[in-house]
Amino acid sequence: MLIYNVTIQIEKEIAAQWLQWLMNEHIPDVMNTGCFVDHQIVKLLNADESETITYAIQYRAANREILDKYLNEHAPVLRKEITKKWGERFVAFRTIMEVIR
Repeated sequence: MLIYNVTIQIEKEIAAQWLQWLMNEHIPDVMNTGCFVDHQIVKLLNADESETITYAIQYRAANREILDKYLNEHAPVLRKEITKKWGERFVAFRTIMEVIR
């Protein structure tokens, strides 16, 4: 099992609107690709929230082949949609982790 982790710092003033969009539009789009078995959203508590709020969205993929399919076939389109909607008001970085236990 792999975790595809997307950490996002979003401007504080739009964070509530972004979170609603994430839960109601973006995550359903990602899950509808069929590449992930589940997901979770977490909020970083030890981050400075004076200007941004930091969230991590963790998607679970059964194996690397399926994750690579998502990254190659679906992620580029979804990332363009995010940039089109939210512009420069967020910073994202992505990591891939292997579940050991």
